[in-house]
Amino acid sequence: MLEIANEDMVNRMRFDNPWWEDPAPKVPFAQSPRRRYFQPFLNKVSNTQLRRAVILMGPRRVGKTVLVYQAISELLDSGVPGGSIFYISMETPIYTGQSLERLLRMYLVERGIGRDDVAYIFFDEIQYLKDWEVHLKSLVDSFPNYRFVATGSAAAALRMKSNESGAGRFSDFILPPLTFAEYLAFINKENGLISRHETTPGDFEYKATEIEALNAEFVNYLNFGGYPEAVIVEDVRDNPEQYIKSDIIDKVLLRDLPSLYGINDIQELNKLFNTLAYNTGNEVSLEGLSTSSGVAKNTIKRYIEYLEAAFLIKRVERIDNNAKQFKRATGFKVYLTNPSMRAALFGRIAPDDKHFGSVVETAIFSQWQHSTTVQLCYARWQDGEVDIVSIDKSSQKPHWAVEIKWTDKPYDSVGELRNCAEFYRRHPQLIQPFLVTTRTREGQKELDGCAFRFVPSAVYAYTLGTNLLQFTPLDLDAH
Repeated sequence: MLEIANEDMVNRMRFDNPWWEDPAPKVPFAQSPRRRYFQPFLNKVSNTQLRRAVILMGPRRVGKTVLVYQAISELLDSGVPGGSIFYISMETPIYTGQSLERLLRMYLVERGIGRDDVAYIFFDEIQYLKDWEVHLKSLVDSFPNYRFVATGSAAAALRMKSNESGAGRFSDFILPPLTFAEYLAFINKENGLISRHETTPGDFEYKATEIEALNAEFVNYLNFGGYPEAVIVEDVRDNPEQYIKSDIIDKVLLRDLPSLYGINDIQELNKLFNTLAYNTGNEVSLEGLSTSSGVAKNTIKRYIEYLEAAFLIKRVERIDNNAKQFKRATGFKVYLTNPSMRAALFGRIAPDDKHFGSVVETAIFSQWQHSTTVQLCYARWQDGEVDIVSIDKSSQKPHWAVEIKWTDKPYDSVGELRNCAEFYRRHPQLIQPFLVTTRTREGQKELDGCAFRFVPSAVYAYTLGTNLLQFTPLDLDAH
């Protein structure tokens, strides 16, 4: 039986790294629009003092490989020699079964790179390599002058194993789907639909110049705008349902998760995901899911963990109106990480659809995905609910809260917000005014001693996507 020769693998490496020989290479995607996460990512990649591998994680098709190529282009433009940059996709069949160290040493010999030199190593789709985290940690320790970057879509193995085996050696960077702010920038409508007003030096308030026009784009964003390719490429945009479902959802459900976890009953997993996707933004329970699907609760719990680790869903825990978690929680909320997935599965959703409010809540929740410092939950008790509650990690008390609406009724009849006023009375440390989103109305009102600020949902989603990238990680707990 013939084995793949080293020479063949090196030839493939040369093909994938044209900057080794070409002084002016055409780097893929170098001219594509850059996401607002690019600069923070580049800062991590180029920080040679950080002796950690950067683990770039996120759902399929959100631009991880594009981000890597754009970082390579920036490194080349800054004067880094092309021979000091090594890109390799672990999905390429010719590398199957090869260890990271062997592939790295092939590159070092080919380019004459020494152990004490500075080199930038990019391992794309690393999760398909068995025990990758052990080997990558070893490389970080053995080659302290090299900057290692790894990407992965099926983050189940990535997040779990990086926490177990890469402590002190890995630095995670989450790339979420497009934020609403990025979507508007990609279609060149940000400046026309959003105005900003400086409230205090360096702080801005954002408003819609035409709320109906902004809402129209918000509807588009919810239906297909979470994926850069669906926004940029007309053919994909014209058929986002087929693109998102076949190229993103099905590959994760039918290939990534079964291969990572040995799942035999793929249809069982698919049925559960469809149920959760249809109920995005609503409360579900293991008991109810088990009854409707006929799947054992322990199996459902395990599947939910897999789906969450693969960046398809986000589970949010429930507290009561005293901000106490239930000792035996029976209900929790599940949000799709990208609202566009619901449209891909069940068809585009119109702004007057009865489920649209839940999809709006999903979209707003998804803006928070890059933040790893904010602890969000929801409050529900016998007579009321609050959609988003941020828990202060030091005091474990509610810090701020938001009620998500896709209607102007609470603005016109503020008495509908008595549940929020009750929650505030129990937690007077909450930041005021209490934020409530609407469809079109904005302003401020008061009820039972609680001040409410009303902001259109589209404006709030834009504000989140813009502000979250302007704060350091320690400052992200601000709305």
